[in-house]
Amino acid sequence: MRIKDLRVHSIAIADPPLRSSYGLHAPYALRNIVELESEDGIVGIAETYGGEGPADALRKIAPDVVGKDAYRLTGDLLDAAEGEGAGSERSHVMSTPGENPLDAGPRTYSAIETASLDLIGRSVGVPVCDLLGGRVRDEVPFSAYAFYKHGGGGGEGSDAREDKYGECLTPASIVRQVRSMVDEYGFKDVKLKGGVLDPEQEIETIRQLRQEFGPAVPERIDPNSAWTVQTSVRVGEALRGELTGGGYLEDPTAGIDGMAQVRAALLGKGIDTPLASNVAVTSFAHLPETIRRDAVQVVLCDHHFWGGMRQVQHLGKLCQTFGLELSMHSNSHLGISLMAMTHVAAATKNLTYACDTHYPWQTSDEVIVGGRLKFVGGSLRVPERGGLGVDIDRDQLARLKERYDKIPYRRRDDAAEMRKHVDPGWQRVLPRW
Repeated sequence: MRIKDLRVHSIAIADPPLRSSYGLHAPYALRNIVELESEDGIVGIAETYGGEGPADALRKIAPDVVGKDAYRLTGDLLDAAEGEGAGSERSHVMSTPGENPLDAGPRTYSAIETASLDLIGRSVGVPVCDLLGGRVRDEVPFSAYAFYKHGGGGGEGSDAREDKYGECLTPASIVRQVRSMVDEYGFKDVKLKGGVLDPEQEIETIRQLRQEFGPAVPERIDPNSAWTVQTSVRVGEALRGELTGGGYLEDPTAGIDGMAQVRAALLGKGIDTPLASNVAVTSFAHLPETIRRDAVQVVLCDHHFWGGMRQVQHLGKLCQTFGLELSMHSNSHLGISLMAMTHVAAATKNLTYACDTHYPWQTSDEVIVGGRLKFVGGSLRVPERGGLGVDIDRDQLARLKERYDKIPYRRRDDAAEMRKHVDPGWQRVLPRW
């Protein structure tokens, strides 16, 4: 089954003004949709990071894709999955996911692999997770992903969207936000994006979430490396009861060395709160030092930047071998990515934490037939159809492409948005506290 065409569609989706240590989300998140068409007219699809850089990388690889056998394609391109920078330079400490040029190989390979697996699955009537070796679960749980945010629902001008959650810059407002998500989607885990307010306010936010939802709802906090080692230890000590029992402290400080220092200090105080990472640990080359120093106990995988679905399975086996646990990272995305995440989670045995997802924040845009995917009890069920189990809505794709063509945004730059809307002199400083 040979590939006759590779098509890349750059789109823009409305995104609320969410905060993190990287800065502020722009009114639109950018995505690229990939289509691989076979000679017999079957089309496999994928969704990946947006903007010009990722789109150019996909177009550049087209001559190595068109004319190739879909069954052998990803093997032929496998060297790209590791990328140029396999060491510390692949860290996301300073580069937002999708904007580190050293990630270009893995994220490009991932998009091609996903579309190839979808194409093969469609042609033989087998779901992608079963092509990967067989599912270990039929339903995949996701977590409520809470953000401090400014007022606004995303979009600009006449395209401005309803602000479903309002401004959320206090502990009480985050509790209201999460309560709304839990009631609507049925999530049973909660993650807070931290690194935005003074750590004492973020500690209080986690405490109020625990008061609202109780110990049966695991909690996580992710300040994206905004704290010193000392502050990280102080927060870990303050939240020793709230972040255990299925929760974790994610990337509180920068780098494997910093994480190892936090881990050792907490253990010295008798606190065994797991440390998680998708910033300090983003490639296989990071694992030896991470394991040797006990720096991270939970690795957050993401097929988009780890180099594809099968690379996540390899990561899962390594983590299982060395006693690490596995969770899943998320970025702003639509239903194609969400379903791809669901398939890889369904086929990865020790991915036992509820996965992250930004999907509730993209409330009014979608590119798949039938509209937005529906969570039931906080989970998504794996479709029984061949491939990913979702199809492109051509009218919606055209609308989102037209929007991309009209807006000025061509890459993610959270720091620029902070300077534009919040503080003209803002710079991302690590550590900030």
